[in-house]
Amino acid sequence: MDDAPPNPWLSWRYVESNWTELSHQLTIHTTLTLEAVAIALAIAFPLAVLARNVRWLTRPILGFTGVLYTIPSLALFALLVPFTGIGRTTVLIGLVVYALLVLVRNIIAGLEGVDRDVVDAARGLGYSRLRLLWGVEIPNALPSIVAGLRIATVTTVALVTVGVVVGYGGLGQLMFRGFQSNYRAQIATSVILCLALALVLDLAIMAAARAAMPWARRRRAA
Repeated sequence: MDDAPPNPWLSWRYVESNWTELSHQLTIHTTLTLEAVAIALAIAFPLAVLARNVRWLTRPILGFTGVLYTIPSLALFALLVPFTGIGRTTVLIGLVVYALLVLVRNIIAGLEGVDRDVVDAARGLGYSRLRLLWGVEIPNALPSIVAGLRIATVTTVALVTVGVVVGYGGLGQLMFRGFQSNYRAQIATSVILCLALALVLDLAIMAAARAAMPWARRRRAA
């Protein structure tokens, strides 16, 4: 991989000659991020609803997810490897664990922030608990849920790179090789792609949230 000037930080020639590998690792990085956040959301949502409905469980649930979040990533991967082996599964479990706290906290905060008068009015109209949750509480809690989802997604994009320690780090693989060989273009390109991925996913979530909350747009316009 020869470039002129030698070993630059930015090199289009590097991108052109290594695009196959770059796109492959970018695909892995994107897929891991989306899968981890989706699984974490599927776990966090019922946990948050349970904590919201059974008050004495709120602290244990937040405490448990908080303890998991404080485990250093390298230590967590080391703990998982004997059970899940080297590779994708270990990284995916670690990413899900780290996304849980942010999502659980924001979902609980969103549900608790729903106007009590609105909830009481819905109950007065005969809404069942399930209909109240899906028809009233969740729509009103969406801003907080979306905020948590954005934070969890961007954080996960960054954490995927740490998966290089178990051989499955997406763009982190290229960063690691770049550091080993001191090849600056490889490091910089991987970092830029990570930043671009985080930005694109964040904007996608914002766009989806705007489409899902038309009432918020009307409120701002008014």
